[in-house]
Amino acid sequence: MKPLLCHVDAFTTTAFAGNPAAVCVLPEDRPDEWMQSLAREMNLSETAFLRRLGEGTWSLRWLTPAVEVNLCGHATLAAAHVLAAEGLWEGTSPVRFQTRSGELTVGRGDGVYTMNFPADPVKAIPRPNELEVALGVPPVYTARGKEYLLVEIGSLERLRKMRPRMGVLAGLPFLGVVVTCEGPGGDEPHFYSRFFAPAAGIAEDPVTGSAHCTLATHWAKRLDRTTFLARQVSARGGELRVELHGERVNLIGSAVTVTRGELLV
Repeated sequence: MKPLLCHVDAFTTTAFAGNPAAVCVLPEDRPDEWMQSLAREMNLSETAFLRRLGEGTWSLRWLTPAVEVNLCGHATLAAAHVLAAEGLWEGTSPVRFQTRSGELTVGRGDGVYTMNFPADPVKAIPRPNELEVALGVPPVYTARGKEYLLVEIGSLERLRKMRPRMGVLAGLPFLGVVVTCEGPGGDEPHFYSRFFAPAAGIAEDPVTGSAHCTLATHWAKRLDRTTFLARQVSARGGELRVELHGERVNLIGSAVTVTRGELLV
């Protein structure tokens, strides 16, 4: 049996938007070097590798073109969508993924998927020396989570027009940098963001689920609320709903399969 390989757009209801991920369903284990080579060949921000462990339980790993990462939201959403679309998701109970970040669950209903992830609390830190040079805009607030630097800036206009210097960003001691600003709320997003991870081989990621585990803890304190509509304002763009529940975060969104086929090597 050859591995199934799909290209999925996550955090969108239409093709060619949101964040693309490759999803490879493996019938048996493959070497780490082989998986890294495939992720490099796909050349997307993440390739997800699935292998069945038991009924309703799957091993899930995420690889960028350069490294394996500990948590990825959009590729988890893409993986769950492939299991549902291919008839590999038995029953209506949430699917369980065994990952580097522990067990993650994803539920489904009404055309959306609800991912339950660990929250990433942030702690305020002094502004890194090269940060304003790297971003080209003045930070209002800086904090760090487990692996990401969070930077709040003053306006959506500045966030959209920002053209970071990737070489300088890559030199900062963080896996990724989340830049965010407040939104109007109501029927509009409560906050906006962009995400950069040149140190992991990703200049700008279109829609980053894991970053919203960090963003949720920041905006919960700032806005005194626990439910949010969020929009990542990359060139492709994407929206998701975010719910903070203590030490866990629900990320809610949709996905669309663009291509599917067999891997021949």
